[in-house]
Amino acid sequence: MGAKTWMLVYSDADAREALSRHPALDRDRTLELARKLFPRETLQPIGDADLSYTCPPDYELCIGCFRGVSVVAAAEFGIDYPSKLEPRFIAQGSEGTTSLHAMHTVVDWFAFARWIDGQLVRSLSLSPDSGILENIGSRLPFEEPFWSGEHPAVDDEEDSGYPFPFHPLELGEAALSALFGFHLEGPPDSALFEPESVPLLRFSRSRSRWKFWR
Repeated sequence: MGAKTWMLVYSDADAREALSRHPALDRDRTLELARKLFPRETLQPIGDADLSYTCPPDYELCIGCFRGVSVVAAAEFGIDYPSKLEPRFIAQGSEGTTSLHAMHTVVDWFAFARWIDGQLVRSLSLSPDSGILENIGSRLPFEEPFWSGEHPAVDDEEDSGYPFPFHPLELGEAALSALFGFHLEGPPDSALFEPESVPLLRFSRSRSRWKFWR
């Protein structure tokens, strides 16, 4: 698997339903949200991206505002302990649902979290080397088949030294499908939309070293 993500999704209701409608990108609202979330940084537009690219480097930001849902991809969301997400990002979703999704193939790490009206209801972070870093709240329905062993990480014939009954990245793809309606890797699925169909704005980001006083 070669997919990576670190993104935050704000939604008024069902993010999957909103994104599956192929909503129009509101460029003005997108720029407004980018400046609100990153007020101390200089943001310069560098073209468009889409939902297949939600793992920008530290010096970039990908973001899109649509009717009922907003997507923000930034390095701040690739964190081992999602419950410790900076409060300013949680405050933005104080009325509605906020979902964090992050995974990295190099270490087979996956993390996700969900806040409802600003209150954390679920957070999970795990990798084979580190084990379960965080496990807060009740499991969401899409998780249950993985924890019950329906998607084993290794074949029965193999030495079962793997620490989980599933592969974290496979759970990560299932989370993308269940929460947002698309996946990055896996067989084609007519029930899902192509992430390339949902555009995002792409910015370079830098923090000024000097502050000028009037």
